[in-house]
Amino acid sequence: MSDSTIGVVGVIVFFALLALRMPIAYAMALVGFVGFSYLVTPTAAFRMVAEEIYSTFASYSLSVIAMFVWMGFLAFYSGIGTRLYVLAYKLIGHQPGGLAIATQVACAIFGAICGSNTATAATMGAIALPEMKKYNYNDSLATASIAAGGVLGVMIPPSVILIVYGMATEQSVGKLFMAGILPGIMLMLLYMVTIYLLAARNPGLAPAGPRADWKERIQALRGGLVESLAVFSLSIGGLFAGWFTPTEAGAVGAGGVLAVALLGRRINREGLKKSLLDATRTTAMIMLMVAGAIIFGRFMAVSRLPFEFADWAGALALPPFMIMGIILLIYLVLGCFLDALALVLLTIPIFYPVVVLTLGYDPIWFGVIIVMVVAMGVITPPVGMNVYILKGVAPDIPLEVIFRGIWPFLAALIVGLILLIAFPQIATFLPGLLNK
Repeated sequence: MSDSTIGVVGVIVFFALLALRMPIAYAMALVGFVGFSYLVTPTAAFRMVAEEIYSTFASYSLSVIAMFVWMGFLAFYSGIGTRLYVLAYKLIGHQPGGLAIATQVACAIFGAICGSNTATAATMGAIALPEMKKYNYNDSLATASIAAGGVLGVMIPPSVILIVYGMATEQSVGKLFMAGILPGIMLMLLYMVTIYLLAARNPGLAPAGPRADWKERIQALRGGLVESLAVFSLSIGGLFAGWFTPTEAGAVGAGGVLAVALLGRRINREGLKKSLLDATRTTAMIMLMVAGAIIFGRFMAVSRLPFEFADWAGALALPPFMIMGIILLIYLVLGCFLDALALVLLTIPIFYPVVVLTLGYDPIWFGVIIVMVVAMGVITPPVGMNVYILKGVAPDIPLEVIFRGIWPFLAALIVGLILLIAFPQIATFLPGLLNK
């Protein structure tokens, strides 16, 4: 068999191992090691695995993951998410669909200090769902709006997926963070329009809540937005201004959230301990997955499968945007079966050379496109991680009821993707300012 055929066999074996419920990180590492051994030598494979695992876990650059993950868990256990929702609720909760619209605002702001779709969905599910139930919101709309809002946690920086993409492709994490801001805001607005249209068409789906007076709104403003904007401005703003590297920005952000939590006496010893344990567990999972993906990527490289695929795509008698559409369709299908982070790590060695080197697209723009596409996977069946999180928060609501409400938000995501493809400046404008 040719080297490329071995690469195809390796991909098939990888999916077979996933079907047998082997953890993704182990499956990637095992297939990568065996494939590399076959194509080179076992001795070289052992050396490669040892070097890649050591370099991954000893990487100073990847320590930014630990910082931003801890930042998110500190925000979760200190109750910042609760105060953000109260603020949005007081401002627009009296409108039809107002509670669900407020949830999108709170998800976006919480995502700006979290970086995780699962943490955002879990936090907002625990806070917003009881309020929506109290005002007789339709179960399907209520749960789906929260699950979809969790996607904003990985669109708006800091985003763990953007960090991993940057490390895998050797692109600037700072530019990727800047690129995610406007698309994240755009997606939030699309969600809000979707909810408004649904509520306008059928007011019974999302009845209006009580109107808060200005005194209550100002109190909520002091208790939620100011501290969150301060932390975001210090961390991401400092990165944009060139004061910090991405790793330093993560440390500053985590330190800022910790300071806010301690000074406000909003986190106790138990909460601090849980944030450290959860951050350690999540970081270890991500780092192990990154190491496995790098080993798998080395196997893909020696098999030359990505380059063969790039040559094949370049030889197609199709315009670049149609080839890009085919690649995005593949991502959409795979996103239904793979975790978002695993999907990025698995496919980057294959598709990145095609999109950037063969088709000539901007790598920063492609990173944002990838995040938006794989984000669809966290709300679509059968994987739909955010949906299962909402099911855990509301065990009395059937799973099919939550999935039924997802489709309007999936349509909003697709509209956002089309706008991002038609107007790439949405993603490239802010990163372009860093070059000036």
